[in-house]
Amino acid sequence: MKTKIALPQILINTLFIAFSLACIFPLISVIAVSFSSEIDIIKNGYRLFPKVFDLSAYVYILYNPLQIFNAFKISLIVSSLGTFISVMVAAGISYTLARQDYKFKNSLSFYVFFTMLFNGGLVPTYMLISNYLHMKNSIWVLIVPYLAVPWFILILRSFMQKIPTDIIESCSIDGASEFRVFFQMILPLSKPGLATIALFTLLQYWNDWWLSLLYIEKESLVPLQYMLYRIMNNIAFLTSSTNTMPASMNTGPLPSESARMAMSILAAGPMLLVFPFFQKYFVKGLTVGAVKG
Repeated sequence: MKTKIALPQILINTLFIAFSLACIFPLISVIAVSFSSEIDIIKNGYRLFPKVFDLSAYVYILYNPLQIFNAFKISLIVSSLGTFISVMVAAGISYTLARQDYKFKNSLSFYVFFTMLFNGGLVPTYMLISNYLHMKNSIWVLIVPYLAVPWFILILRSFMQKIPTDIIESCSIDGASEFRVFFQMILPLSKPGLATIALFTLLQYWNDWWLSLLYIEKESLVPLQYMLYRIMNNIAFLTSSTNTMPASMNTGPLPSESARMAMSILAAGPMLLVFPFFQKYFVKGLTVGAVKG
């Protein structure tokens, strides 16, 4: 017997297909523009398929491949190491806040929430990191400021509060220490929440260029995002200065739009490859606390 599909179900499927295509088309357009000629973009605008296939944008960005490779290496080290340490710090604080028997739970919760509303300011933070912690021009200055994000801590705390306290009590009766309960019981049961926080933290470290702009002066410690940011500023400066440049140096339009799209591909490409590994935990982690009872 054939199953009859209701009309509303067809409409829902059509809606989701249209939404999926709407999400895919911009990515295809970005890739197409990155392989397009700058002159063709100026004349015809953006296209889903390049009319004139051109690699000028990638040639311009990858003119010094060792510099880009070093920036990619720094971003990879900062993102992986920073994500691991940040997730462990957030998990430790969240587990403490989730314990009902913790004496200073309310005080610590207020301290975490208060930092979401107010911060020390840019100048005091710069003085603290540069003059007192002496982390300027070190790789740790790109990691430490994002180790404990209050919003991530509160999300993970909500997830850990769903873990039955009977598990913790039974482990304590059997003689397990707090560290053993945390590492062997709480962390494995919190995989969806940890994966969600890890993905958000990884994106934050990978996309950050602000810290390197403030604290990094060594070329060997420049991450990928800040390197691409500098390249884009150079293109914008040369483009705005075209009219004042000598005629012998004006060899044609610089790949401004195509280079911007090429940099988007280089910056977002690794994260697009990482996301599928977090996907099975992502939805469950986002819906933490959505259903009561």
